Amino acid sequence: MLRGGYVCKEVPNSQSAIKSFDPLTEFEDVQSMETDSTPCGDHRRVPSTNGMQELLMCAVCAFSMYPPIHQCPNGHTLCSNCKQRVQNRCPTCRNDLGNIRCLALERLALSLNLQCRYREFGCQEIFPYFDRPEHEKSCHFRPYDCPYAGEECLISGDIPTLVAHLKHDHKVDMHNGCTFNHRYVKPNPQDVENATWMLTVFNCFGRQFCLHFEAFQIGNSPIYMAFLRFMGSEDEAKDFRYSLEVGGNGRKLTWQGIPRSIRDSHRRVRDSQDGLLIQRNLALFFSGGDQKELRLRVTGRIWQDE
Repeated sequence: MLRGGYVCKEVPNSQSAIKSFDPLTEFEDVQSMETDSTPCGDHRRVPSTNGMQELLMCAVCAFSMYPPIHQCPNGHTLCSNCKQRVQNRCPTCRNDLGNIRCLALERLALSLNLQCRYREFGCQEIFPYFDRPEHEKSCHFRPYDCPYAGEECLISGDIPTLVAHLKHDHKVDMHNGCTFNHRYVKPNPQDVENATWMLTVFNCFGRQFCLHFEAFQIGNSPIYMAFLRFMGSEDEAKDFRYSLEVGGNGRKLTWQGIPRSIRDSHRRVRDSQDGLLIQRNLALFFSGGDQKELRLRVTGRIWQDE
């Protein structure tokens, strides 16, 4: 008996004691715990941040849940998107979900501060649970998508990973230097619908640049286009300039611009026409004028903006 008439009892560390925290019954599955001693010697198990993050993961899609968070009568939780996908039936116990909100988990989410999901790539930022998704949409350290344009590729990663991937998996030509001189040949110049030539990567100023050349239609007009993309962020790309030149028969066409980041897909850059555009009649004129074969030589260079 303590002074004041209060009685201290030792609470056994058992599953029944933990379940008294209902509805957060999943706390019993958390492995990493901290011990908080009260004056009465009551040891309460507090879940780690990682453990609480696991509680907030949807059991169906495995993504983080945001309000409204739903639960079935047995306490199994899932996100609002998946509630529609499972046709209002709990995927764990098969009971009808109804419209029960898990307010305890929603309040728990309000108390969390989490690291950016791209911390393994270098981001050290920490955000409240509800603010993290907005940051991650534009995080400087988020992975880049593969810049290869010849086929759809789902690989993503940091720049060294993508350079190795392009070289070994897509067999992309790698060149050292800041100038280029490439010849593009096509036997049938009438066939220009989404024709794509092999991507070429240049190592210049210690960075990597992707040179694209392809053919497509704008309305009924066949167009050839060459453009450069920078393997890095939009802000870093602004430090560089490049020029492209194509010609023949005593004429030439030139283009100068800023390389686009590979954050912009090759299709987005192509559709914006941000590069050297060559109409088919002019391309055939540069090729010799016989209209039997496309033979274009594209030259250019990359330099740093002062």
